[in-house]
Amino acid sequence: MRPADDFDEFVHGRGRALLRFAYVLCGDAHLAEDLVQEVLARMHRRWDRITAMDSAEAYVRTAIVRQFLTWSRRRAYHEAVRADLPEPTGGDEPQQQIVARDQMWRLLHGLPRAQRAVLVLRFYLDLPDDEIAVLLDCGQSTVRSQAARALSRMRTLMNETGVGVDG
Repeated sequence: MRPADDFDEFVHGRGRALLRFAYVLCGDAHLAEDLVQEVLARMHRRWDRITAMDSAEAYVRTAIVRQFLTWSRRRAYHEAVRADLPEPTGGDEPQQQIVARDQMWRLLHGLPRAQRAVLVLRFYLDLPDDEIAVLLDCGQSTVRSQAARALSRMRTLMNETGVGVDG
């Protein structure tokens, strides 16, 4: 199989998962598409070397995280959300799930990029601290402190805005 065919197969097979991952990182579908497209465009040139590694997908995810953290086009990342939150509804109704998801997005958008990346890697991908440290090229203690600061900041925002507080 030619490297180009192998790359196409990877993109078709794992592209949606990479887009979901990028979306969770940046919170914007168009920005996630740009992020994945830019990383995959760089990967295409050296795909034969990347597939020779243990896990090509892990390598691509690492590139997506690093690109997200250093991306110079940050215009859409700081968009202000102006709509008021709807009143919480009761139980596990679909409306409550939507409200909870929207509240989580607002809280995540209030975090610096590095802290947000740590939370996404820890809670969305369920990675341990040592793997997150490798992905972010930092120490495990930095990962733990970033996570603690992020969760503390989210708790503060929740208390300030009343998000997640049952009436």
